Amino acid sequence: MWSVKKLQCNDIKFTLGCALFFTVLNALFIQRSWEIIAPAHLHDVLFAASVPLVLFCGWVIVFSLLNIPFIRKPLMILLTLGCAGATYFMYTYGAVIDQNMMVNVFETNSQEATALVTPQMLLWIAIIGLIPSIVLMFVRIRSGKWWYTLLMRVAAILGALMVIILVASVFYKDYASLFRNNKSIVKMVTPANYVSAIAKYSKNRWFAGDQTLVRIGQDAQKGPVILAQKKKTVLVLVVGEASRAENYSLNGYARDTNPQLKKQNMINFPQASSCGTETAVSLPCMFSNMPRKNYDADLARHQEGLLDVLAHAGVNLLWRENDGGCKGACDRIPHTDMTQWKLDEFCKDKSCIDDVNLHRLDNVLDGLKQDSVLVIHLMGSHGPAYYQRYPKEYRQFTPTCDTNQIQDCDHQALMNTYDNTILYTDSVVSKTIDALKARQTTMNTALIYLSDHGESLGENGLYLHGTPYLIAPTQQTHIPFMFWLSPDYVNSYSINEPCLRDQAAKTAVSQDNLFSTVLGMMNVKSAVYQPQMDIINTCRKS
Repeated sequence: MWSVKKLQCNDIKFTLGCALFFTVLNALFIQRSWEIIAPAHLHDVLFAASVPLVLFCGWVIVFSLLNIPFIRKPLMILLTLGCAGATYFMYTYGAVIDQNMMVNVFETNSQEATALVTPQMLLWIAIIGLIPSIVLMFVRIRSGKWWYTLLMRVAAILGALMVIILVASVFYKDYASLFRNNKSIVKMVTPANYVSAIAKYSKNRWFAGDQTLVRIGQDAQKGPVILAQKKKTVLVLVVGEASRAENYSLNGYARDTNPQLKKQNMINFPQASSCGTETAVSLPCMFSNMPRKNYDADLARHQEGLLDVLAHAGVNLLWRENDGGCKGACDRIPHTDMTQWKLDEFCKDKSCIDDVNLHRLDNVLDGLKQDSVLVIHLMGSHGPAYYQRYPKEYRQFTPTCDTNQIQDCDHQALMNTYDNTILYTDSVVSKTIDALKARQTTMNTALIYLSDHGESLGENGLYLHGTPYLIAPTQQTHIPFMFWLSPDYVNSYSINEPCLRDQAAKTAVSQDNLFSTVLGMMNVKSAVYQPQMDIINTCRKS
């Protein structure tokens, strides 16, 4: 009969067993390394064979140091469970585990998190995480004499170091080339990837230095153009979610995914890029005065942004939220979470379709007494449950992928479902424009629509978003970016519309342009305004 007593080992066997187990858990890293090496000659074959050996030796050193009585088993269980979660997302969605991914993990909401939970995920975690953890709980580690245990650990560490040094003496150039030319591959080593990412996130989020609010644009004031207007100026900024530009018919996509916006005669910028590949980066970045190449997320958390500068100038502000939060961009201005209205016609299980943002929008617009900027944050094409992002009448492209296990869907069905989300976003933005059109007698109105980032739909084995920007595919960084300007706004603000349309067709823009463009559109004067970053500036009549 099986006995728990059989689950026992000495100290060194426990260390070696843990090292072997975590080497096996890194099969994806090893596989990816072999694919890059593509061994064709004996040297390459030996180099490829050395990868799991070096990884194993590395873990022997790490676990020899961590093999401390009373904490080793709980620690191994935590690492095992963490690896189970990390490897699931790496295998399933091609996710890269880094600090930005930890931002998504820790700052997501329950609705977004629930959408990622699938039977496959639970089964994976049970097999890879729970079962090994239960086995670890019952393992009895025999303790020998302390000096013998210490001697064996030192021997293990020295032996592992000798192997690594020997391998390095033969393949150093190969390893240097592998990691230098494929920077993301290091982030596939687990648990090192998520432990490092959590440590960096924690340091920046909770143990950063001085977090005193840094004020900018306190000199902001309305300029002579807006002050001379007899009508209020109202700009609506619609921020989409996970919309990729290549699926917009306005950008040349074969399917007609923008039938309504086509009728609205949008000024479309087909060459637009995002600041990041996840909302937690792109959203605060686009509202900051920092360009992507110099963006400092830690500084952005305690520095004023675009909306604060507008407030300093006396512009009325409101943020309407349907995508899990503004990530700090609206913290100091009036904002409302539309999901908290609990409108049954739009919402189910704490998730709402984007028509919720149009609820009582007419009342909001009619109640405006001064120049205003209204931000509408859409749920848009948030995955993986794309099929839940639109009402049934927008299920135009079929068959659809009606599950959050998108990796199991036929690719065309997945594309159909995603395109339906774009079709619905097209309608929501167009309805917003119609609401502005209806008030042209009392307002100078304009609208900007852009997405926070794009989305991968299985290309190169990647799904969703969040790939590090340096290696992210264009599907995650190429975004829709377009304007609608009412005739009165064009005339009142002396916009050369043909010039702007011509510029839009051939000019590359990005979320870096949003800060100064909005200030320019509201004729806000401030030292933080950069005319060269204002998309419209060169097309204003002097």
